[in-house]
Amino acid sequence: MDIRTIPFSPPDMGEEEIREVVDALESGWITTGPKVKEFERKIADYCHTSKAVCLNSATACMEMTLRLLGVGPGDEVITSAYTYTASCSVICHVGATPVLVDVKKDSFEMDYDQLAEKITEKTKVIIPVDLAGIMCDYDRIFEVVEAKKGLFKASNDIQKAFNRIIVMADAAHGFGASRKGKMCGEVADFTSFSFHAVKNLTTAEGGAVVWKDIPSIDNEWIYKRYQLLSLHGQTKDALNKTKLGAWEYDIVAPSYKCNMTDIMGGIGLAQLSRYSELLKRRKEIISKYNEGLKGLDVQVLNHYDEEHQSSGHLYLTRVKGITMEQRNKIIEKMAKRGIACNVHYKPLPLLTAYMNLGFEIKDYPNAYDLFVNEVTLPLHTKLSDEDIDYVIECFHTVVGEITNA
Repeated sequence: MDIRTIPFSPPDMGEEEIREVVDALESGWITTGPKVKEFERKIADYCHTSKAVCLNSATACMEMTLRLLGVGPGDEVITSAYTYTASCSVICHVGATPVLVDVKKDSFEMDYDQLAEKITEKTKVIIPVDLAGIMCDYDRIFEVVEAKKGLFKASNDIQKAFNRIIVMADAAHGFGASRKGKMCGEVADFTSFSFHAVKNLTTAEGGAVVWKDIPSIDNEWIYKRYQLLSLHGQTKDALNKTKLGAWEYDIVAPSYKCNMTDIMGGIGLAQLSRYSELLKRRKEIISKYNEGLKGLDVQVLNHYDEEHQSSGHLYLTRVKGITMEQRNKIIEKMAKRGIACNVHYKPLPLLTAYMNLGFEIKDYPNAYDLFVNEVTLPLHTKLSDEDIDYVIECFHTVVGEITNA
């Protein structure tokens, strides 16, 4: 068998993206400008929301949202123990206290019963994680939020407008997913997407945040708050300062710098124009994987059914009954066959930063059990059908070698 080279998740770039970048370079607008504004409008339309804001990462989107909401020292924010650091690091950035919830047994979603137990009078925000591009059970999350409404203590006007815990989705993987007929972005109160190089839709780096309309809070005010937070607290962006005689500006707060450039926005516009085809191909690949792995004792995720449609971002598998050492051997053996695999994720309590905050993995047994035998196979739109067949064949061989040794 000839060895193929199959990277884990290379970006899918074409002539459209190249043209948009060249157009941005030739236009003279290479920082935040008309392409970013157009990209924001199209994202809002795609997600069925009134507004969208593009920033330089999903992490920035989440952090600026927490700052918009006035979350800080003395507040608690809850997220999953089974996620990437960004879901939790943003809580630390604003000075709030992170509270981690274990996942439900044999599930990648947080345990919603435990979520309810961990809510206190200090809880301001819950950050669910749409892992692999599959939306969480937001009906259940909002049931928990409603049941705990009496504990909520608002500390500013925007929190008073909600009068309950705010649900801020980490949908870094979720752009294009849907659940019960609603797009990812129109279900949680705020939703942040990642457009990092390995994501379904990429702008190289980048992200966007969308939100549901909030009674008594003007969407334009929210949009302008994000602009202030992401551009040094400056009252006028570069695009507006170019108008005749319009140099004057003020700095209303010593804020942050995390805007998206028009070069990135142009790439995003090109990607979005063909995104339906990219999602269709991901669905085909997942279907081929599902069919090809039927003979293995491997658990896979349910990406598509009548109730929900995944964005098909990651193909997570769990090889039942193996140890962490065996899992690592599988990844090594696949690499020797030219196939890059990965693990999603190392639970936060296993990482030094969170151990230093006092978290211990023994308190999150279900997250640990998921991690021990998880292997993520390559899933991207540069894969050919022959590549997929090769990955399936090699995975069968390698898993057989490890489990039968």
